[in-house]
Amino acid sequence: MGSIYKRKWKAPDGTVRESAVWWIKYYQNGKPIRESTESEKISVARDVLRDREGDIVKGVTIAQRFNRIMLDELLTDTETEYEVNGRDTLLDLKRRLRLHIRPYFEGMRAAAITTADIIKFTSKRRNAGASNGEINRELSGIKRAYNLAIRAGKLLHKPHIPMLKEASARKGFFEREQFETVRAHLPEHVRPAITFAYITGWRIRSEVMSLRWDQVDFESAVVRLDPGGSKNEEPREFPFTDELHTLLEEQGRKADALLHERGVVTEHVFFFPEDGREIRDFRKPWRKACAAAGLAKVEEIGKTKMGKPILNITPLRIPHDFRRTAIRNLVRAGIHERLAMQMSGHKTRSVFERYNVTSGADLKEAAKKLNAFSKAHGHSLGTVAPKVSTPANRDLPVNPSISMPGGGIEPPRPLRGNGF
Repeated sequence: MGSIYKRKWKAPDGTVRESAVWWIKYYQNGKPIRESTESEKISVARDVLRDREGDIVKGVTIAQRFNRIMLDELLTDTETEYEVNGRDTLLDLKRRLRLHIRPYFEGMRAAAITTADIIKFTSKRRNAGASNGEINRELSGIKRAYNLAIRAGKLLHKPHIPMLKEASARKGFFEREQFETVRAHLPEHVRPAITFAYITGWRIRSEVMSLRWDQVDFESAVVRLDPGGSKNEEPREFPFTDELHTLLEEQGRKADALLHERGVVTEHVFFFPEDGREIRDFRKPWRKACAAAGLAKVEEIGKTKMGKPILNITPLRIPHDFRRTAIRNLVRAGIHERLAMQMSGHKTRSVFERYNVTSGADLKEAAKKLNAFSKAHGHSLGTVAPKVSTPANRDLPVNPSISMPGGGIEPPRPLRGNGF
C-alpha cells in the first residue's frame, strides 16, 4: 500500500519546514521507493501513485532514476552508440548537439520534456533561419536518444516528436558540357576526383575521396569497395571505362613520381601533388568554379576596406549531383537497371528512381522515338479514319437480337468509364 506525503526538514533556525510538492511512497519487491510528483496538487500525486502501483502489478520495472536522468546523459549515450557502430554521421551529430540541442535543453530532465518543449525548440530553430531538413536531422538525434534510453531501461516513455515536411528531393544533374566547364575552373589536383565521381556516381566524401590504391585492380580492370566501405555496408565493383582507365593510370604515374622524387608514399588515389596528403574538402574552389561556369547565384553583400566587393556565392550544382548524373548516364547507355543499381550502390528501387531524373533533352528524345514508332506501325495521329461503306440493301428486316451483342436477352452493357 502506497502513501502520499510532503517532505519535512528542520531549518537552521529550528523551524520545521515542508516541501511545496507532493511525494509518493510505494513498494516493489519489498523495497520502498520514494518519488517526487513535481506537483503541488494532491490529485496529481494520487494519479501518479495509482500509475506506479498499476505498473508494479503489471510487472513493469520501476527505477528511482527515471525522473532524475538528464537529457544530456541520453545524448551522450547516443554519441557513444554512433561511435561504437562507426556511423558516418557521428561528426555531424556532435556538431548539432554542441551548437543547437544541448544549449537549448541544458539542465532539463529527460522525463520532464514534453511535446510542447520539442515544438518550442523547432520554432526557435526556424526563427533562426534553419531549414526543415536541418531541423529534422536534429529532431532525429533527439528521437534516437529517447529510443536508446527506453531500450536500455532508463526510461519508460518518450514524448511525441513531430517532424517537419521537407522540400522535394533535389533533381540537379550535369550535362556533359556543364561538367567540363566546371572541371576546367577547378584546381588541377581536384579534377581527377570530380571526373571519377561523374563517371561512377559514387559518393564524393565517403567513397571517392577516401579511395585507396589497394581498391584499384588494374589486372581485373575494376574498382572495388569493401564491405563496410559504403553507406549500405555492401561490397561494390565498378568496371573500368576507357576514360576511367586513363584517369587511374595518370594518377598512378603521379603517385610513382611523388615516390621517386620525394620519397613520399601516397595511400589514396586522389591526393595533393606536393606531399601526397588526402584531399578532404574542396568547397571553396567548387563555389568559385561554379560561379566562373555560370552555375551559381552571386550577390554582393558588402565591401572590404580596400573597396573590393564581398561576394556570397551559392552554387546551383553540388558534387552530389554527379550521383544523379551517373545514374542517368547508365540508364541512357542501356545498362539494365538492376546492374546500374549495383554499380552505383543503391539498395532500393525507390531511391534509385529518385536519382534517375530526366532532362528536357530526354523528353525530346522520347518524343522522337514515339514519332518513329508511330510511322513504323502506320499510325497517323490526329487524322480521321475513313468511312467504311455499308450494303445498300434497305429491304432486309433488322433484328436487334442479332445485330447487337446481348440484344433480345438483356440491354447492351455500357463500356467502363476508363476504357478498360
